[in-house]
Amino acid sequence: MGKPKYPRVPIDEALRVDDLRDDVVAINRTATVVKGGRRFSFSALAVVGNGDGFVGVGYGKAKEVPMAVEKSVKDARKQLLRVVRDGGTIPHQTEAVYCSSRVRLIPASPGTGIIAGKSVRKVLELAGITDILTKVYGSTNALNVVKATMAALAQLRDRNEIEQLRGVEIG
Repeated sequence: MGKPKYPRVPIDEALRVDDLRDDVVAINRTATVVKGGRRFSFSALAVVGNGDGFVGVGYGKAKEVPMAVEKSVKDARKQLLRVVRDGGTIPHQTEAVYCSSRVRLIPASPGTGIIAGKSVRKVLELAGITDILTKVYGSTNALNVVKATMAALAQLRDRNEIEQLRGVEIG
């Protein structure tokens, strides 16, 4: 799967593994043709999160679906990311690219809900974001869209971080 393009966050005492919920985004079946016929294998893409600012994505492959799902959830727990939020939305607009998928995340006013497709919606729900507008450009491959969404969430900064980086006070 390669290295993720977003920083990993170590699990601290505030986040317990029991609090994490998981959700399967996509399951793919592939077949290899052998002398006796077709041999199938499965890959699963899963998202885990606590609904309060932590989310992770994992990808697993196996000869059976339950094993692939189990591997993907285990991988997702290793790749948790702390998401910067502003109430129920995000602090500013962001956009990220992964392969040929481009995801744009736009903050929304309270009561808007999550306006997003299936793949992006699952990531945002488990991250604890309740009001956001999104748009996916290019490829809608679930794996690429989820990775682009994670990269976009990793780019978010709150007011304090920006002030420290720039060395000025934001009015």
